[in-house]
Amino acid sequence: MNNTLLYIITVVIWGTTWIAISYQLGDVAAEASITYRFALAALVLFVFCFIKKLPVKFSIAQHGIFLAFGVTLFGGNYFFLYLSQEHINSALSSIAFSTLMLANIINARIWYKTEISKQVYLGGALGLFGIVTLFWPQINDVQLSTATFTGLGLALLGVFLASLGNMLSIKNQKDKLPIVQSNAWGMTYGALFMGMTVLIQGNSFTFSYTLTYISSLLYLSIFGSVIAFGCYLSLLNKIGPHKASYSSIMFPAIAVVISTVIEGFVWNSYTISGFICMILGNIVVLAKPSVKLKQ
Repeated sequence: MNNTLLYIITVVIWGTTWIAISYQLGDVAAEASITYRFALAALVLFVFCFIKKLPVKFSIAQHGIFLAFGVTLFGGNYFFLYLSQEHINSALSSIAFSTLMLANIINARIWYKTEISKQVYLGGALGLFGIVTLFWPQINDVQLSTATFTGLGLALLGVFLASLGNMLSIKNQKDKLPIVQSNAWGMTYGALFMGMTVLIQGNSFTFSYTLTYISSLLYLSIFGSVIAFGCYLSLLNKIGPHKASYSSIMFPAIAVVISTVIEGFVWNSYTISGFICMILGNIVVLAKPSVKLKQ
């Protein structure tokens, strides 16, 4: 699969998962739903490995990396992002998550000495400006309070953990660890971590047998986790974490388009301006540089 197709699949799937996540909220604790999501995704990947006869045995040291990978990307990341939404609205949460690109730029520089071109900084700035513009009406109504800063802090902590997970995925691929098996074990450990948080918080593993809950869980597990994470983590190593993570800025753009079709969302000047900036930023970031970057 070429890079363009990998990127499109990632953006389109993760841009639609907000619908599925909204069907997960309600009767079942969010932490329990996340546990089910990654446990099912891990099971699907292990079944795939069994059918394809892919090796799933690794050393204790490698399992240590899988554990850190799973806890950061498939566990702690989601836990803190969900927790942040108890204090801030979805607009601020989306903006906070879009800083994943900045976190990856910094971590890629620290971990792998990756030099970033000016076009990536320019594209990233356009994208961040676009997402802020897109959500400006909601941001303008936000009152600066302890709850707001707490929510933003929790969201940024989730982003930081996600970025660490991204760096560990790159390490796995550099160490020639297969991405399918790495994701299978990572999601297993992520599900175990989230399961432990359910127990520690005193919540119960309830389940909703409604069609909307089960269908959204299947979508999040198979498409949102197995397929989208497979595509995204492949991109990290192929085009670099700074470029691949621009997809986090594009998710809201896809969500707005879907909301327009399904929910009758009405565009305004902020929507149009923000959308244009995000698209331009995407073009700038992914354009081929005139000088080859040092990796």
